[in-house]
Parts: sequence; structure tokens; C-alpha cells
Amino acid sequence: MADAAPTRALTDWLLDSDPALRWQVERDLLGLPPSVWEATRRRVATEGFGARLLALQDPDGQWAGGAYFPAGFDVAAVETQGQPWTATTWSLNALREWGVDADVLAGTAELLDRNARWEYDDLPYWGGEVDCCINSWTLSNGLWLGADVDGIVDWFLAHRLDDGGWNCAWVEGATRSSFHSTLNALKGLLDHERVTGDRGRVRAARRAGEEYLLVRGLFRRLSTGEPVAPWALHLAYPFRWYYSALNAADHLRAASLHDGTPPDPRMADAIEHIRAARTPDGTWLQERRHPGEVWFEVDVPAGAPSRWLTLVATRVLRWWDGPAGPDEA
Repeated sequence: MADAAPTRALTDWLLDSDPALRWQVERDLLGLPPSVWEATRRRVATEGFGARLLALQDPDGQWAGGAYFPAGFDVAAVETQGQPWTATTWSLNALREWGVDADVLAGTAELLDRNARWEYDDLPYWGGEVDCCINSWTLSNGLWLGADVDGIVDWFLAHRLDDGGWNCAWVEGATRSSFHSTLNALKGLLDHERVTGDRGRVRAARRAGEEYLLVRGLFRRLSTGEPVAPWALHLAYPFRWYYSALNAADHLRAASLHDGTPPDPRMADAIEHIRAARTPDGTWLQERRHPGEVWFEVDVPAGAPSRWLTLVATRVLRWWDGPAGPDEA
């Protein structure tokens, strides 16, 4: 369908943004030469969001003095205050997703190896811990920064559940997979394949996890076909650890491009929900901000047009509607 193509006005609005977003518009929506979008991506470390966050790094390599939570944070306060998004893992996630080159953080992997410990059992940072989502981000961040995180891949293979996915609550005895945990695990495994080229060990596990989401249409219960919960179709950026059909569709787009496979037709209902959320001017609205302390806001308040959501949703629809889409394939 041609309606996934952004208008000139929409493109200009998306380009009038932080370099962390702009380079992705140039690459994913405009198809500009690498010389253009790579130059924009290099600016992330010296301008805007990226430069601001890099300046907040502690001398010991951490952010906010902690691995997953800021130093001194009372974990029990998450229930009333929300998850803080300022500690090391969240800061690394943002910088990596914004496209900061690993060379800008030269020495950080070694500093974290010496100084960072997980709040869970004081475990060493690059070894990961027991939470699937945390281990996925540690895998992706370690691959990016050159740390030895290969053991985390083995951990994922050993902790995949019988239904094909993962659940961070496995340590409490959960035996059924979670949408949230499975999607976050898949992102780390795909990053491992991209960086190492090691497809043999992880591809079958990744595809089984993707099948867990696909057989549920990205948002439905397998047992009844009803939506699993309202959050499955919410639109909120940054994604953080939260699942959404848009977040999952963007991962499956990346996996499809990596594998050289067409979009899976079982995504069709989720894609139409994403399409239906587009406003007449071609934008998508922020539905909520996930609660919790941040260094600074990177997207708009609830109810306003979101450049980030518009970027992600537009590139998903262009992939789905394109020549390799499910109908044409």
C-alpha cells in the first residue's frame, strides 16, 4: 500500500529532531546514502540527547551509581514511585539505541567489569543475573562495547521455557512465557547473531520465541483469542521493558530483514491496529509516559504527536506494505 509513505511535511517534521532520531529517519524512511545518515549518527555523541547522557557518566563507568537502580534506591519504592530509568543499564540502552559508536565509550566495559555489581546477589555486571530482560540488555550492551558476554547466550538457551519463550518470573516458578520477557530476550539474541554471525546456537531459539508471539498474533491470548491486556496495544515511547504490538512488530521487521524472509501474515491484525492509530496528518500520538525518574525527557507528553512513535510505526508499515510484504510474497 502506498499510504505508508510519509508526506513531505511529515518528513520535514521528523527531520527537525535530535540527531538520535534524525539519522534513523534518513536511513529507514528516506533511504539516503550511508555517507549522509552515518554523518548524522556521529553527531549523537556531541549534540543533543546523546551528548547530555554521556556527560552524566560517573568516573567509575556507571550512571547514577548503580547497575539497574540508582545507588541507594529502595526497590520497594517502585510500587509507588515507578522504576527509575537513570542507572547504568538504562543509560547504556539509550545510548546504544540512539546509535552512539562504541569507540565513544572506550574503556567503559573495563570500568564496569571492575566497579559495577548487580543489585541481585552482588553478581558481576557482565555475567548478567537471573532476570531475562536484564540479561538481554546486558548481552546487547556487552556486544556493543566489546565485553565478554557469551555466557549469557548459554543462559538464554538453558532458560527458554517449553512454550518457546521466556519469563523473568521463572525464578519464582513461572512455567509459562511472558510477552514482555520474550520480546526483550529476542532482541538480545538477534543482536548476538548480527554481531557474531553465530546463527547455529541461537537462531532456533530466537525463532521459537518469535513463534510464541506470532501464534498469538502479537497481542492475543492463545486460549481465547482475546487481547491479552490493554497494554499490548498501547503506544508509548521510550519502550523501556514494556511490551507492545508496535515494539514487537519493529523487532520482527528487523529479524525479517536480517533473515531475508517476508513479513509473517499472522501479524496482520496487529499491523492494522497500528495503522488505525495513525492520525490524519500521518503522526502517532503518545498515549502515556511510563512512570519513574529520568535524566531528561526524550519524547512528548501523553496526547501529543510523537516523532519517535511516528518513525517506528511508519517504518513498520513501509516494510509490511512493501514489495516483500505478505501479500506480494
